[in-house]
This record gives sequence, C-alpha cells and structure tokens, in this order.
Amino acid sequence: MKRMEGKVALITGGARGQGREHARELAAEGADIILTDICEQIPGVKYPMSTKADLDETVEIVRGLGRRCLGYVVDARDGARMRQVIDEAVAELGQLDTVVINHGIAIPHEPDDPDSYELWDAVISTNLSGVYRTASVVIPHLKECGGSIIVIGSSSSLVAHYNNPSYTASKHGVIGLVKALAADLSKYWIRVNAVCPTAVSTDMFINEYNLSRFSPNETNPTVESLKFPATALHQLPVPWIEPEAVAKAVLYLASDDGKYVTGISLPVDAGTTTQPPGITAFIGQRIAELS
Repeated sequence: MKRMEGKVALITGGARGQGREHARELAAEGADIILTDICEQIPGVKYPMSTKADLDETVEIVRGLGRRCLGYVVDARDGARMRQVIDEAVAELGQLDTVVINHGIAIPHEPDDPDSYELWDAVISTNLSGVYRTASVVIPHLKECGGSIIVIGSSSSLVAHYNNPSYTASKHGVIGLVKALAADLSKYWIRVNAVCPTAVSTDMFINEYNLSRFSPNETNPTVESLKFPATALHQLPVPWIEPEAVAKAVLYLASDDGKYVTGISLPVDAGTTTQPPGITAFIGQRIAELS
C-alpha cells in the first residue's frame, strides 16, 4: 500500500518549484492534492514569481498520476479567502489529512535600506503571518481525524545569513510557531513540524538577480558562477539541493513513517547549520589550489 493512500494534502505555494515537487511526491504515494498559490508578483521581489499557467501545469501533473487535484489562485495572507477556498476544497474531496505550508518569498536587503520597512512587511506578512493564517484555517478540518502540518522553513530558520534580516527573522519565527502549534494541537493528534532546506535548485534561488548578487564582479554571470559561493555555505561539497530531497523529507513527516514525530525542525541543508567554526573543507581545498 502506498504511504499516502486515501489521504488528502493541501500544498501552498504549489504552482512550481518545491511546491510542485511536494505535490508530485505525495500524489505518487496516493494522495489527492489541493494546491494554492498567489500567481502574481509581490512588490519588491526581484525574481519572477509563479503564474496561473504554472499552477495549471502542476494540477495536470498530479492528475496525470491518477489523483484528484484542485488548484486555486489565492494569497495566503488573505485569511478569509484562504478559509473559503479550503472549506470548498475539503467539501469536494471529503477530508484533509496533511498540510504543507510551502509558500514564501526572499527579498535580500540591508537593515538601513531606505525601503527596508516595506520590504520587511512584505516578507514577514508572507513568510510568517501567511503561515499562521493558513494553519489557523486548516486546524478545524484536521481536528476531525488528526493529521500533519509541515511548514517549509529554511537553513535561515536556524542560522542567520548576511543581508537577509527580514527573511531570517521570518524563518526563525516559523520555528517558534511550529513548536507552539505542536504543543497546542497534540491533544488532537495533529503533528506539526518544519523542514529546513538550504538553497534549492528552483527559480527562487537560481535567477538573474541572485546570479548578479553572488557574482558582483562579473559582467555576465552564469549558473556556473553561482556554484562556488553557494557551495561555500555547505559542509557537503554541493552548491544546492534538488527539490526532490525536500519532498522526501515532507513525505516522511506526512506519512505514518513519522507518526510519532512532532515539534521538530528537520534540516535538509548539506550541513549548513551544523558547520563548526572556521572555513569549510571545500574552501580550504580551493585556497590550497590557488596558493
């Protein structure tokens, strides 16, 4: 029997990237899927965000796996609309067992940036307040038979990264929220956990803006240019991980394999958050090559 057979999973930010892979993974294991995504550009975000066409494509991928799938264009910051959409979807599919709160944005900025207040508000409202609003509207459905809430955090949930005060604060806040919800909802057999990946090979990380940001001295930076600075973040010698690796962690926490796991932050980060002081072996090797 497949690990998610007979289950229904909601995935926010499901139009593309990690959200699409979570949908594919859970559907392949037998789940019917509800997808939500904003499908529009948020001011201040410097990479192209998802579109309705992306969402429609993910719906078709899931249906191609033989599972039911509903897709909705909705902003997770709009709690009232999220409640309406989720109630409608659950009424059609009959239940809700797993919620993957996957949506998020990144807007790197300095703390004294003239626009930092606006950028801060955009990131916090999406990455933290939008997570809380989603959780609050799914809880009544999960109370009926228990279930699993999985929040996609980040390595920035566990350590700080340069020039990302709003992103780091929002992702740290998510961990506090996960712990609080895990405690409050345990009596209903609702498990709440976070998965904390490092950089993932999606449009949110590999985009023209980040190529320029990580390679400021290059006129025409390429993906190859990004590999060295990205690898320098990790203990394992990789620049980023594939979304499939994150989806496997989500599947573990969603399925009965993780039925006794709650309140944790699971790093899938190539060692970013557990690096000892000093330079990594990868950087040391590169220095030796240059000397």
